[in-house]
Amino acid sequence: MSDKHQWQMVGRFVEIRSPWLTLIGEKLLDEQKRVLDYWRVEKADSVVIVTIHKGLFLLPVPSYRPGVGKTTLDFPGGRVQSSSTPAVTVPAILSRELGISSSEIVCLTPLNSTGWAINSSFSNQKLYGFVAELSPHISISSERLGATYPTTRSGLNHLLEDLTCLQCRAVLLEWWRNSS
Repeated sequence: MSDKHQWQMVGRFVEIRSPWLTLIGEKLLDEQKRVLDYWRVEKADSVVIVTIHKGLFLLPVPSYRPGVGKTTLDFPGGRVQSSSTPAVTVPAILSRELGISSSEIVCLTPLNSTGWAINSSFSNQKLYGFVAELSPHISISSERLGATYPTTRSGLNHLLEDLTCLQCRAVLLEWWRNSS
């Protein structure tokens, strides 16, 4: 698809780098030839994993989220390092958050291959969703487990009531759309 309305960058007035993100202020020329100040953030891509074990969604212990100033229930997830890929990142996240080894993942299914733009107006960050089905023969430590919900429609509805993270909700709904 051709983008006949592509804006042109005419200057950058600030760039602030940190290990977590880069904040960029730019002057952009729009299709009406106006020069606009625009802010954007560059961040590493994210992975969210719908984790299923014996007909249950498994969620790790809730974590404090500085962005909303509270502890929230979320699926396992994290950032994709620039030297890695989303699929390679998943086992490390599951190990860190649920204590699961890669050999305990029976099936790992990507829900998207190119990543969804998290906020295309403000950031380059993409979200990759995966479904990890775990071996029925393993047990998960109760110290790592925050909650379980049945993978039924009723369980899905209850889980959606408890999830505040839009990324987690989107990946869960994509799982449901693909499994229906």
